[in-house]
Amino acid sequence: MEIFEFIKPKRPLLVSFPHSGTYIPPEVAEGMTELALRTPDTDWHLPRLYEFVRQSGAGLLIATHSRYVVDLNRNPSGQALYVGADNTELCPSTSFEHEALYKSGEGVGDVEVRKRIERFWSPYHRTLADTLGDMVEEFGHALLFDAHSIRARVPRFFDGSLPDLNLGTADGASASVALEKDLMSVLESGDYSSVCNGRFKGGYITRQYGAPEKSIHAVQLEMVQDNYMNEEYPFEYRPDRALKMQQVLEPLIETALQWIESRN
Repeated sequence: MEIFEFIKPKRPLLVSFPHSGTYIPPEVAEGMTELALRTPDTDWHLPRLYEFVRQSGAGLLIATHSRYVVDLNRNPSGQALYVGADNTELCPSTSFEHEALYKSGEGVGDVEVRKRIERFWSPYHRTLADTLGDMVEEFGHALLFDAHSIRARVPRFFDGSLPDLNLGTADGASASVALEKDLMSVLESGDYSSVCNGRFKGGYITRQYGAPEKSIHAVQLEMVQDNYMNEEYPFEYRPDRALKMQQVLEPLIETALQWIESRN
């Protein structure tokens, strides 16, 4: 199984899906619980929801392996993403519901963590970094759009229900304020609730690669899954809901492309 699918960008936009994978290698799966093998905390069906991007000329980087193997949106040092909040690890030991992922009830040892970083995490990030660098060299600017989704209610991470669409720019550090404003105008024009830099401000990828001073802008969109799928197992895709959501996502991606291409 390839670690990711990569489509080289023909325009200065790269859409990343670090949590869309569901594959767990046999040597990892054998120690996991039945619940873990269902991979409930996956960003389910996102590449299908964003299928229209393939015709836009933007690049795609799509993880195939589950975040339970290694979380591609976490710091490899193990540093917490949100200080003072409940965080899942680089190699998670529990689900979003605090359920054990391993039959032993224990986490992943340091040696195994290092192996997974080398085998799965590093190749994804090398491709991400190299592609952004190539985009700046070819186009003069680059925009990274990190796509995510989550259940509407996850008490471990936030109280109550999450807004439908959550744009993150690391409090303005990872992308231009003008870009942020243009993207929010699209999100606010639809029937969905939206917020910028609320509970989800952008994860490791957004913060690590967003560098407007180097002509690289990065944004994250965290979406409530109920807007395009059933949130409960077996997590079916809902074409009716997805079509309505795509009517917001397509102009959002087009706005992102127009903005970054107007920098030249």
